[in-house]
Amino acid sequence: MCDALTLSSAASKPQKIARPERRQARAGMALFAPALILLVVILIFPVTVAALLSFTDYTLGRPGISWVGLRNYVDIFSGSSYRKMIVATVLYVLIVVPVSVFLGLGAALLIRSLKVGQSFYKTVYFLPVMASLLAMAIVWEFALHPTLGIVNRTLAMGCGTPVEWWSWFAHGCTEGFPLWLGDRDYALYTLAFIGIWQSFGFNMVLYLAGLTSVPSDLYGAASMDGVKRGWERFRLVTWPMLGPTTVFVVTITTIRSFQVFDTVEALTHGGPAKSTYVMIYAIYQKGIAQNLVGLGAALTVLFLALVMLINVAQRRFIERKVHYQ
Repeated sequence: MCDALTLSSAASKPQKIARPERRQARAGMALFAPALILLVVILIFPVTVAALLSFTDYTLGRPGISWVGLRNYVDIFSGSSYRKMIVATVLYVLIVVPVSVFLGLGAALLIRSLKVGQSFYKTVYFLPVMASLLAMAIVWEFALHPTLGIVNRTLAMGCGTPVEWWSWFAHGCTEGFPLWLGDRDYALYTLAFIGIWQSFGFNMVLYLAGLTSVPSDLYGAASMDGVKRGWERFRLVTWPMLGPTTVFVVTITTIRSFQVFDTVEALTHGGPAKSTYVMIYAIYQKGIAQNLVGLGAALTVLFLALVMLINVAQRRFIERKVHYQ
């Protein structure tokens, strides 16, 4: 009888142990469920709907919907305007990402080396990030005006003697200077300059945070090994230790560069001659302005695929040379 009681009590012990584990698992699922629901509702469901609509000719307000297969994608790759879209988008990203990343790193290193005034320069460089880009785009539109803008007026100060500078500022001496936003040879580069101006301050803050995580003992050890010059200290210690930060900065900057829209809408409207016809603006034009929802959905799917492909390739290439602490 005692043996039976012992066996029954032993058999009941795993059940008592398992109950807290099940309660813990249910609590974990309850905490995880809101994030999963948000992921499905905000990300997975819209992407799935966009992928389905990309195979149709759906437009808002029309009751019927027809399945067109790959016709939207064929129109995208066969049209000359869409080839310009891909070229403009990729060129913009290739300009903005490396320049803003290296400028952010350089600004962070310079501010880090200062003894006085670090907070002032941090604020100055970070102001473009805090400002509304649409409002700043209007300011840049006036600054880059061919006759009234301060940029061409400043350049015009070099077309004569210093005594005549005020006259040029008052009446203009802008012959021979480019139409920064009205010339297809300069428009995209001008928008890229504005994008660099707006984003490198954010990269600077990220690199400043990364620099604080570099152990000071490494610099002492490098000095004992004969590393005395600043460039050698940066190349052998600072830059390798900033690897994880660089991966994050490059990824975020690439995504933000692909998402450029405000300056295009405010300054160029995709022109001149579609030289600034980037992908996000094309999605807006086709899917919203022209109410071609199916074509806009196809552009959205291609945009997401392109961004994902570039970021995966980018991370694999960069992370091979990254040292994680």
